[in-house]
Amino acid sequence: MPLTRSKGRPRGVTIIDVAKQAGVSPMTVSRVINGDAGVRDEVRAHVREVIAQLNYTPNLMARSLVTSREIRIGVIYSNPSAAFMSELLVGVFEEASTRAAQLFLLKGEQGRPPTREAIQGLIAQRIAGLILAPPLGESSFVREIIREAGLPVAVVGGVAPDAVCVWIDNDRAAYDMTRHLIGLGHRRIGFVHGNPDQTASIERLAGFRRAVAEEEGLETQIVQGDYSYASGLQAGEELLGSERPPTAIFASNDDMAAAVVSVAHRRHLDVPGDLTVAGFDDSTAATTLWPPLTTIHQPVRALATAALHMLIQDIRGAAPKVDGKPRVMVLEHALIERDSTAPPRS
Repeated sequence: MPLTRSKGRPRGVTIIDVAKQAGVSPMTVSRVINGDAGVRDEVRAHVREVIAQLNYTPNLMARSLVTSREIRIGVIYSNPSAAFMSELLVGVFEEASTRAAQLFLLKGEQGRPPTREAIQGLIAQRIAGLILAPPLGESSFVREIIREAGLPVAVVGGVAPDAVCVWIDNDRAAYDMTRHLIGLGHRRIGFVHGNPDQTASIERLAGFRRAVAEEEGLETQIVQGDYSYASGLQAGEELLGSERPPTAIFASNDDMAAAVVSVAHRRHLDVPGDLTVAGFDDSTAATTLWPPLTTIHQPVRALATAALHMLIQDIRGAAPKVDGKPRVMVLEHALIERDSTAPPRS
C-alpha cells in the first residue's frame, strides 16, 4: 500500500488515520505506541513507518489516562430486564471501587442503543475503555463508533471481535434445565424465546432443542419474547391458551418466567401443581415472587466484575491478545431448584 501524507493539517492526524493507512485496527496502533506485546514484528515496523510518514503525534493527555491511578470507564446499557441490569451494575461498581476506576453510565431506551451523539459525548469525557451490557455488545452500530475512537471494549454476555468477552455456556445451561424438566416427567413443554438478535438467545434455544431431541414422544411449543415482563405476559397467554397447553414452561429469563406465573395465577392454575415454570438468570425476580423460581444461576455480578478487571488489564497493556479475535472468559452456571417446579399431575 503506497504511503500518503495528510496535507494541510499535519497536527490534526489521528490514530484512526494511522490505522486506516496501515491497514490495522486502532487498537494495534495503540499497542505499538505504548510498546505493548502481542504485535508481530513486521506489523509493528509497518505501523511505526506510517506514524513517521504521517507525522502523527500521540495525544499525551489520552495516554496519561492509561498510566494514571484513576481510569475512566464508560458503561453503555439498554437491557429491558431491570433485575439483570441491577446485578450487573452492582458488580461493575464493586470492582471499580477496588480498581480506582471512575464509572460513567449511558443508557439507551427500550432496548435500543443510545444515539451516536450520546455515545460520542460519553467518549469525550476522557474515557479510557468501555463496557457494553447485553444486547449492545452485539450492536454493529455501537461497536463501529467505539472502533472509530480506538478504545478498548469489554462485552458482557455477547460476542464481539477484538474485545474482552465474558459469558456463560448458554447452550449447556438451557440443555440442563430442559433435561431437568423432562426428568420430572413433563412431556408437554413450552419455551419462551428471548431476543432473536442476541447470541445468548440463539444458544438457549439451541440447548432447549438439543435436549428435547434426545427424548421421544415430547410435545413442544416455542413462542417469541424479548426478555421483558410484558413479552412474558403475552407468551404465557399464548401458551396457556393453546388447545393442548404445556405442563411445564421454560422462559429464557426470570422476568418472562415471573410473567408466566402471573398469567397462570390469573387463570386459577396452581404453580407448580398445575403448571411447572422455570426461568434463567437467578435474578431478584426469581426469589421475590411466589412460588420462588427454579432457574439457571447466571453469575451476572461476577460476569461484570470479570469484564471490568479484564478491560483494565487491556487498558494498561497487561493482557495482549490477537488482533481481530475476542479474548474470552466463560464462567460456570448452576441449576437452582426451588418451588416452581414439580412432576406433572397424572
